[in-house]
Amino acid sequence: MVSATARAVTNALQPRNALLTGLVGLGIAADGGPAGAGWGLLAALCAGIVPASYIEWERRRGTWGDRHVVDRRQRPRIFAVILASIGTGTVLMLLAHAPGDVLAAMVALWAMTVVLLVVNTGWKISVDSAVASAAVTLLAVVHSPWWLLAHPLTAAVCWSRVALGYHSVAQTAAGAALGAVAGASLLLC
Repeated sequence: MVSATARAVTNALQPRNALLTGLVGLGIAADGGPAGAGWGLLAALCAGIVPASYIEWERRRGTWGDRHVVDRRQRPRIFAVILASIGTGTVLMLLAHAPGDVLAAMVALWAMTVVLLVVNTGWKISVDSAVASAAVTLLAVVHSPWWLLAHPLTAAVCWSRVALGYHSVAQTAAGAALGAVAGASLLLC
């Protein structure tokens, strides 16, 4: 029962979904209406959907068993794709004059990914927890502090990752803390 619930939580709140929801919401808050939603969707495409598609493509090729990529030695390629995708998206949005908050969010996500990559070389920090926390914090900074009340979703992601045996409590807590710092960095912009 716990495993089925944990699997449902981790699948529903996986990075692709958290970024899609969070960045579209951020885009709407940054630029209002359909234009803002479009910027957020482009950000989500680059930060979440392209990397998730790459992971799925590699999974189908048999490179790894599922989207969780439990062997951290296999993760650097994923991080390279994420960094390239976010970087490319950021440059395109910069050239197209995207809202500053969306650009700042992309830079924060890029920097967070660099830290995740570096930490991952010696310890398997939770990417899912980092992304969940970053999405909530970004919305709180750009849209409304009331979004901080959504952090129980981050806690649910942390719980699910531990319950499924993918991470330790410390790895999920570190990921969530990193995501909160990345999201809060928008306050400096």
